[in-house]
Order: sequence, then C-alpha cells, then structure tokens
Amino acid sequence: MVENAGNFMVPAALFGWIPIVKAIFKRFDPRLAVAIAFVAGWQFLPVAALKVKGIPSYSKVTATCMVILYWARKFDKDRFSNFSFKPLDLPMLIWSIAPFFSSVFNDLGLYDGLSQVMYQGITWWVPYYIGRVYFNDADGIKLLGMAIFIGAIAYIPFCWFELIMSPQLHRLTYGFHQHNFLQTLRDGGGFRPMVYMDHGLMTATWMGLALFIGAWLLYTGDLPGKILSVPTRLLFLALAGTFLMMKSYGSIFLIFLGFLFVFLSNKMKNIWLIVLLLIAPPLYVYTRTTGIWDGTNLSGFVAEKFSPTRAQSLQFRFDNETILIKKAMEGTVFGWGGYGRSRVYDDTGKDITIADGLWIITLGQNGIFGLLALMLAVQTPVILYISRSDPARWNEKNRGAPTVMIVFLATYMIDSLLNAMINPVYMVFSGGIVSMLLKGEDAFSVNTGAESIDEPRLLKPKTRFLPSPSFQGSSRFIS
Repeated sequence: MVENAGNFMVPAALFGWIPIVKAIFKRFDPRLAVAIAFVAGWQFLPVAALKVKGIPSYSKVTATCMVILYWARKFDKDRFSNFSFKPLDLPMLIWSIAPFFSSVFNDLGLYDGLSQVMYQGITWWVPYYIGRVYFNDADGIKLLGMAIFIGAIAYIPFCWFELIMSPQLHRLTYGFHQHNFLQTLRDGGGFRPMVYMDHGLMTATWMGLALFIGAWLLYTGDLPGKILSVPTRLLFLALAGTFLMMKSYGSIFLIFLGFLFVFLSNKMKNIWLIVLLLIAPPLYVYTRTTGIWDGTNLSGFVAEKFSPTRAQSLQFRFDNETILIKKAMEGTVFGWGGYGRSRVYDDTGKDITIADGLWIITLGQNGIFGLLALMLAVQTPVILYISRSDPARWNEKNRGAPTVMIVFLATYMIDSLLNAMINPVYMVFSGGIVSMLLKGEDAFSVNTGAESIDEPRLLKPKTRFLPSPSFQGSSRFIS
C-alpha cells in the first residue's frame, strides 16, 4: 500500500467513494447495498493510502470497510442494535487485538498497541462484524456470492485488456503501478493481470473464488438462467477461460482442489477431505518451525515436473522462511511487534530477508499467540460448519453458497502459507457463516421473515439479474 502516491484520481476515488456508497444505499436494500459496495470497492478503488495530518491513514481497506459500515449504520441502524456478541466471535476478536500484546510486551508503548489494533480491526473485525449483521441466512450468503460472481464477470474485460496489453490499468487510472511489474510476467510469455488489486495473485484468487461459487451454484441449479439477458452458462465459460488464461497455477490448483473436495465430500457423504484442508496449515507450520521439513523435496518435485524457475522461487521462499523462523523464535510469545523488528539484517543494516507468507509475517510480528489466533479466526467457521452441516446436503440450493465459502476459507489459509493476500470480503462471508451457525438449521430456510440479528428479516434485491429463492433452474456443471 503506497501512501500519498499517484495522480489526482487517487484522492478523488477514495474520498468520492463516500458519496458513492451513500447513493448505493439509497438505491438498494441495505443487504444488497453492502454486497455491491464491498465488491465494487475492492475491485476498483486504488491500491493507495492517503496520509492526512490528524487522522489515520485512509486506504483502500479503510475506505471499503469503514465507509460501508458508516452508511450501513446510518441507513439501517436497527439491524445493528440487534447484534449481540457470542463466544463464536472470540477467535476473530482475539486475532484483531493480538497486535496490542505484541506492542506492549516489546516496550513499543500503549499508543502503538492501540494504533495497531485499530488497523487490524478495520481489516479483519469490521468486515467480519458486517457479515455477522447482514449475511446470516441462506439468502444472504447466496446474495453475497452472486455479487462476487457478477463482479468477477464485470472484471473480465479489464483482465483481458491486461492479458494483452500488460498490467497498465492502475497506472493509467491512478498514476502508478501498485506492485513490481516484473512479477506480472509469466513463463512462456504473457502477463498476469492485476487490474485494481494489490497483486496478480490477489486478482487471480478473486476470479477463482467467483468461478468456484458459479461452478457449484450451477451444479446445484441455483444460478439464474440469464444475467442481463446473457445466458449464464456463457458468462461462466468466459469467467473460466479468463481465470485459466491468468496462469496463476497456485490459484488454479487450490480452486480446483476446493471444488473437487466439495464434490467428493457430497458424493461420499463424508467431511474427511475438508478436514485434510484444515490440518494442512498447522501441520506445515509445525514441520517448518521445528525444522523437521525444509521444503527441498517439494521444490525438487516442482523443478522436475513443472518449472525450474518456479522451483527456484519456491525454494527461495523456504530459505527465507528458515531465517525468519529462527528470528521469530528468539522473540516473545507475542512476537517482535512492528517496525521491521522481526526481519533479519546484515552488518550494514540491510534487510536480507523477504517475507511472503501471511503465516511467517504473523509469526514474526505477533508470535505464536498471534499465529494461533489467525488460524483459529479463519478456520473456526469452517470447523463448525462441517461439524454441523451434513455433506450429503451440500448440493441443495440453500447450502451451495455457504459450502463454497467455508471450503474457500480452508484453501485461503493454505494459500496464506506462501502468500499474504488479505481481502476483507473473505471476512464478510466468514462473519455471515458464523451468524448462520448461531441461528441453526433455520438459517438454511429461505424467506424466514424474522427481524433480529439471529433471525433476520430477508431483504429482497431490487435487481432482475440476481437469483430469487423461487428460481427452479435445473442446470448442472459439466466437468
């Protein structure tokens, strides 16, 4: 995130976002407005931050989360008054306040601790909280899923522009490249689009999530036949083709694995495949922090079967992790805190390490305490969902979207072992699924008509291209 960079469009977009979100809330029902605003904000706001004297850094994350929260409370105050904190919210709360302990136990001061908690809370707790309030039943989760799917469809032309012309849209619009341009080059030629997101990996994962949602809803017959008069199957194929052309092989693997595991779990009526996804991150962390595994056999396999260049990059990450793990273990249980204290420097003071994975960044800054909090925050909704939802019913219309989202959260934690692609939208549906679990089986019943946060009023979207509960399409995904 670059501060005070770019042209006049950066402040115009970030501050112009405030009245835009207000207009969205005036035009649509609050729940639909929240879904549209999150998707649109994350897809098109600049990857930049404005440092204005006297106020916290105003960034893409701040604008997306806090502006939506502000207008949601203005237009739909009663819904928030019905919210009540539950024990299931503790993992996300603990993760949100973890930086406070890192600051205090490293003598960085109370102010630094509170400041870090504020930014952590905006990134993680606020979208989670909004999800808890708004997307707490089958209709709400499906509405959010459709917003992501349609948003990705709208992103297709932008992705193809950058596939052909190279990632230039952020520079052309906002005056600067948001990331190292060399990382957009792909083996064998071509480019990986970034569009208006932090990195090509984030864009590819976003498109993959939308494809995952569309694929399973198509399989369950829960997609509308047409979107804006265009057959949905054609849009789905266009999305699939775009996702594959982005050549983000890690994202392709995880999305394919997620869909395959959902399909097989549904057919076998068993959750053990999803359990494998859940135990992979803690197993990786354990073997890496104890030194049992150094990753050389995996990078060797990648070199032999796929690409020596990718194998070299993978081993480079493992080597850096080894150095950073050693430094992290020398710190407190709450890590080293911020300001680069968890990094490793040579005798001249030059930083000699690169931290790619969210897990190793968290281990260094927030210690074992923070890393455990992160994994619990992401994985708790998954654990509870698979323990309370029969996989034999995952192909039912009112269970398709939440099932996809919990499996995606499991794969997201795996992706976070090698990458640090934080997207607050993921926490929106995390919070929504927790609300569904609190509500129980009634959450899977559409049009319940209740009013409280645990039994919310269903808000019907005012658009003709979102699926209605009565949609009776019989389409199936063809592999």
